[in-house]
Amino acid sequence: MGALSAWAQRLVGGRRERVDVEREVAKSDDEWRRELTSEQFRILRRAGTERAFSGREVDPDPDGLFRCGGCGAALFEAETKFESGTGWPSFSDALDDGVERHRDFSMGIPRTEVLCRRCGGHLGHVFGDGPAPSRQRYCINAGALASGDEDSP
Repeated sequence: MGALSAWAQRLVGGRRERVDVEREVAKSDDEWRRELTSEQFRILRRAGTERAFSGREVDPDPDGLFRCGGCGAALFEAETKFESGTGWPSFSDALDDGVERHRDFSMGIPRTEVLCRRCGGHLGHVFGDGPAPSRQRYCINAGALASGDEDSP
């Protein structure tokens, strides 16, 4: 993608996406549509959100990791998952080499969006109301995660 300014952005599916970041996994929308379910595409590639309590149960893989439903990157360790009562899978910490955090004003209020570092897929948001010691609550769409009983992409 070349040497674009760190501020260079484009509007994608109602959200701003940095275009100066070269992704390890970069695919066209057509390629993503062929590989993902329509719900995964809406969440991961268009920053969609599933309704609370509507997501499928997602289990960690045999290594105890929760992975990106788009590219299979490791995102969260199983021991960081907790029941938040919010209706979405919640984690108290993320693997720093697995996720990126960006400010998001799409709802008119500042939030922190969580993206997969490897493919740029939208995962959810992180809030400061989680359990000690991190006080973080990574509120993640189940549709953005690979199920532990599926083969990773």
